[in-house]
Amino acid sequence: MDIVTVTLNPALDREIILPDFTINKLHRLYEREKMVWDPGGKGINVSMMLDTLANMPSIAMGFLGGYTGRVISEELRRRFKNITVNFIHTEGESRENISIFDEINHSITEINAPGPNIAERDLQHFMRLFQTVVSQTKVTLISGSVPFGIPLDIYATLSNIAKERKNRVYMEARGSLLTNAVKNGCPNVVRPDMRSSSRIMGQDLETLDDFVDAGNEIIKHGAELVVISYKMVNDLVFTSEGSWILSVTDGELDESHLMGTGDAFMAAMIYHSFNISDNLLDTAKFGMAAALAKTKYIKKEIPQLEDVKSTLQFIKTERIR
Repeated sequence: MDIVTVTLNPALDREIILPDFTINKLHRLYEREKMVWDPGGKGINVSMMLDTLANMPSIAMGFLGGYTGRVISEELRRRFKNITVNFIHTEGESRENISIFDEINHSITEINAPGPNIAERDLQHFMRLFQTVVSQTKVTLISGSVPFGIPLDIYATLSNIAKERKNRVYMEARGSLLTNAVKNGCPNVVRPDMRSSSRIMGQDLETLDDFVDAGNEIIKHGAELVVISYKMVNDLVFTSEGSWILSVTDGELDESHLMGTGDAFMAAMIYHSFNISDNLLDTAKFGMAAALAKTKYIKKEIPQLEDVKSTLQFIKTERIR
């Protein structure tokens, strides 16, 4: 198997479609399909998308705990035939996340739990297993938050181990996890998680020049490709050969439909590199097309490959440096 995804802090995602959601009010749901739950966590989401998008097999790794962890594991095994489940089971309970989608007010309200406390013995068990797995794969995807008990340099450590074993490393992260990884074990492909902050590598980003400087700084640390979301509807792409802005030429994005677009972006880039070409700009463009195709769905529904390919025509590429 060529791909392993790492989700150190998986979740059971509960998704609720609730038009005109307001606080301090009783809300009733009358349609069962307006409330669903799915296995979650950013790496798991990428594995699910690779399975559904293109029948691409992957190994999903991380930590699961308690009843919630068993539900996540069982659902992955039951629903996704191309995912090999290879988690370390810990004491404590895996987290649940709640997302409320409001198409009237064009909003997503998210409540994300912290996850269990990981014991040192479980972390060491995971590290041994990870070293074995990446010796047999070609691509490592590391994404999302970490639970208690995990050191903040863990992503740098995992990236270095994977690269030593000739894996191409993709990463979506934020804060100290991202900073440590870039400075001490820079992944090949980096997509900073911009959902809760416009801050990268310890710097607040405001102007376009700030974003461009941040992207080129990550390239200087050794990344081959960097993609940074810019003003929600654009993506900035950086390689050693230059910088580009990708923008949407058709229609407007509904902010209530943005759930899972980052994971679609990462999954599509992996697919493109394996199946189409390793051209870095084209890879980023294909990732953005997948994210745009994902916005047709309000929940974590996954677009079809033909949807992604047809959406490419709506992505405009402009060189900025």
